[in-house]
Formats: sequence, structure tokens, C-alpha cells
Amino acid sequence: MTSRDWSQHPPYICPDYKSSVLRGPTRPLLNLASLYQQQPGSAGELLGKLTDVYQTRSIDCDLTKNGPPGGEPIGERIIVGGRVMDDRGRAVAGALVEIWQANASGRYLHRADQHHAPLDPNFIGAGRAITDRDGYYRFYTIKPGSYPWANHVNAWRPQHIHFSVLGATLATRLVTQMYFPGDPLLDLDPIFQAVPAAARINLIAQFDLGLSQADFALGYHFDIVLGGPRETLADTPG
Repeated sequence: MTSRDWSQHPPYICPDYKSSVLRGPTRPLLNLASLYQQQPGSAGELLGKLTDVYQTRSIDCDLTKNGPPGGEPIGERIIVGGRVMDDRGRAVAGALVEIWQANASGRYLHRADQHHAPLDPNFIGAGRAITDRDGYYRFYTIKPGSYPWANHVNAWRPQHIHFSVLGATLATRLVTQMYFPGDPLLDLDPIFQAVPAAARINLIAQFDLGLSQADFALGYHFDIVLGGPRETLADTPG
């Protein structure tokens, strides 16, 4: 993966995004390359090559089927696909793309999520795929619901899917969020609004009828660009 221009990313601390005030770094960041030279053991896992080849099953990218057997999840079925590219538009093959999301009611399958909305026994809300030689990935899933969060009074998160892209080393991991076109909550969301205005479009998927499947699901196209003017921005820098 290519180096990132952090000046185009959201700041570490955004006062309107209240939890960033508590968890955003206040000290200068460490240079991993320099740290590795001084203390190889402390940074080796981050900078060293991942020795294991990523392994996925064909069902891992289908969130409508990778849950417990016995039924299908409730909600609008969608297909999310696109390419992972470097700053020159070249395909990034063999990257591990992982997603996680709320269900159609806006609830995550996680004990920390106590939102008063139903869990879906047939939806785990997580999947993984490996990009092909042309950089393409594809997921089958359910369109996530909006949900309240405690950032401010009557705060609701827009519908979104979390993405993680992992390259040859742990230090090259990109974590970001994909949003849906036309969501009225985007204008009210402190996380999305923290992104520089010109770059927000890069976080919104495009409806794609060609990616849709007749009588099954609508398609959304979402490219992930690892550098350059069309760079996909990190959820939080680092």
C-alpha cells in the first residue's frame, strides 16, 4: 500500500465527535521504521511481512448465508463491490478486505451494543474477502439500519458499513466507513462531517444497477483507493 497524505484525513481529535477527545493521541506519533531499528521486537510484528497467506471460504463474503444455519437474515439484500487500487489506479491484488456492520434494525451482534432493537439470529454482520488479480472484491449482505449513539442529544449514525483493508503488513491496514447515497443523516453526523468536504464523496458508495442481481439484490459500487487525490480516508488516522 502507498503512503498516505494525512493532511487530507480527519484530524485525530474532533470536538464535535466527543469520544475522539478522549482517545485521540496528544503526543507526537512514533516512526515505526526508526523504532524497529532501535527495538526490533517492539515493531517487528507491525512492519514484518505477514508470513501466512490469507485464507477465506467462499461463504465468508456472503453475509446473507454465513450466519447460523436454518434461515436467512431479515432486511433489504444488497451487493457491495468494487476495486482496491493504489494511488496510480493500479490493482492491489491479494488484499484482505473485511467488513462489519449493524443489522437491518441498526444493532450489532456484540455484547457492548445494548440498543433497544432486535437482534437477527441469522445475521452475524461480518465477512471477509480477498481481492482478485484485478483488485476486485464483492460482498452479499443486508443494508444496515441507522442507530442512536450517545454523542449528543438525538444523535443517530447514518447507515454505514465498516471496512478494513490489510496489505502485506499490519502497519498498512486501512480502516474506513462506507456510506449510502442520499442519506439525510450525513449532514448531521460529526464523524462524516469531520472529513474534509472535498473528500467526503470518496466515502459514499454509488448505486450500480450493473452490479445488482435481478430478483435478488441491488448493487452498490465502492472503490478503495490507497493514496492520491481520490484516496479513501481512514476512519481515524493511524
